Amino acid sequence: MSKSIARTALPLIMASTVLAGCAGGVQKSDWPVCAAVGALVGGAAGATQNGNVAGMAALGFGTTAGAYCWVHGKGNEQVARVAPPPPPPPAPAPVPAPAPLPKQEVITASDLHFAFDSAKINPRDQAQLDAIAARLRGEAASTRLSITGYTDSVGTPAYNLRLSERRAKSVSEYLIKAGVPAASIVSVKGLGESNPVATNETAEGRAQNRRVEIQIDRE
Repeated sequence: MSKSIARTALPLIMASTVLAGCAGGVQKSDWPVCAAVGALVGGAAGATQNGNVAGMAALGFGTTAGAYCWVHGKGNEQVARVAPPPPPPPAPAPVPAPAPLPKQEVITASDLHFAFDSAKINPRDQAQLDAIAARLRGEAASTRLSITGYTDSVGTPAYNLRLSERRAKSVSEYLIKAGVPAASIVSVKGLGESNPVATNETAEGRAQNRRVEIQIDRE
């Protein structure tokens, strides 16, 4: 009776020992070792019965121990990888400094629509003069402005000289009303039909010669 109990209990004890060992500290990758140990223990336990039982026990114990090791072993868990933080964005490129303004510059108001023998500003020219005034208002207080009027060659030189001066004064007064500091205007004069920029033989050329030039002198 005691031998029968021993034969039954011994395989159970050995199986429990093997499984407990597999679960305790082995890795999943150790399943072949667990299977081999299980086979040896199973064979030994089966040998207490007979040869046939020993073979079957070796196979059963080996398979069970290997599977148990794979299921309960450690070390095959997926480790979440934390992505490194992205690199900081590159620093913005420095804004280039604006190019320095020239010491001297000339703005031309050309093709002004003065009526015959008149120095009155035509409404059609106001947009052009307003744009010039807006630009001049941005100049430094130390900037000096010289305003010079010109005509085409129609009429006598003396008449054109007086007419060009009257028209230069009209443009100067318009710019002052548009916000250009009067103190910055240091000269207002007319040069008549001298210094033409185009031929006076065509209507287009004469229109270019009827002009007022604003010379800007910066410090």
